[in-house]
Amino acid sequence: MPLLPGAEPFRRDGGEVGVLVCHGFTGSPQSVRPWAEYLADRGLTVSLPLLPGHGTRWQDMQLTTWQDWYAEVDRELRALSERCTKVFVCGLSMGGALALRLAARHGDAISGVAVVNPGNKVHDAAAPLLPVLRHLVRSTKGIASDIAEPGAEEVGYDRVPLHAAYSLRRFFQQVDAELPGVTQPLLVMTSPQDHVVPPVDSERILSRVSSTDVRQTLLERSYHVATLDYDAEQIFRDTFAFITRLAPEARAATAEEGAAASGGA
Repeated sequence: MPLLPGAEPFRRDGGEVGVLVCHGFTGSPQSVRPWAEYLADRGLTVSLPLLPGHGTRWQDMQLTTWQDWYAEVDRELRALSERCTKVFVCGLSMGGALALRLAARHGDAISGVAVVNPGNKVHDAAAPLLPVLRHLVRSTKGIASDIAEPGAEEVGYDRVPLHAAYSLRRFFQQVDAELPGVTQPLLVMTSPQDHVVPPVDSERILSRVSSTDVRQTLLERSYHVATLDYDAEQIFRDTFAFITRLAPEARAATAEEGAAASGGA
C-alpha cells in the first residue's frame, strides 16, 4: 500500500549523539517529524522509524501487534548505538511507552528519555471488553488530530482497529510492570488538556520509574499531539536542553556546525 503523505520515516546522520524518536498509535512520523528535524538541524544523529501497520490504512494495522511495533524501535535503537557514543530516546503517546520500555530493557545503553503525553493505560470504558469485542467489531472512531491550534492536522487513521487496540492495552500493562526498571534521566512533557491520554498517565509513570533525575514540563496551551500544537517549540527547546545537559558534546557539535556554516556563507 502507498504511504500517506508525510508518513515516510526520517533519518539523518549527524554527530556522535543519537536520538530515536517514536510516533504514536495509529499515527505516523508526520506527527513528530518537526521534533526530529529540530534535533537533526542541531547536529544530532536522528532516526524516526515508521511503525509496522502504520502510515497506510487502518486495515493494515489489524495484522500487527505491539511486539511488531516494539521490534521496529528496538532495531533502530541498536543501529543508532552502533553509530553513536550516546543515544537518547523520545516518543509521543504510545511512542512514549515504547521509549520507556527501551529504557527499561537497555539500561545504560540509553542516556536519557524524553516523552510527550506518554500513554500508560487504555481508559475507554469498553477496554475490558476488547478480548471479545475485537472479534465482533473491526474498528471504532479514530483518535488522530487532538490539536488545539486551528489548521494543524495529524496524519493518522480515522479508525482504530480493535485487534490493535487490544494489543495496545496488553502493551501498556507490560510497560507499567517494567517502569521500575527505568533509571535514566527522564523528561516528561504533559498537556493538562488532553482528550486522548489523560495527565494521570504521566503521573503514574512518574510515580513508578526509578529515575532520580526527573523533570516535568506542563504544555498549557496544547492538546494531545503537542508536537504539532502551540507548545511544539517549547518541546523542541526543552528536549535539546535536556540532551545537551547530559551530553555536552552535542552542544559543542552544534557550535562547530554553526561556525562552519557561517564560514561558508
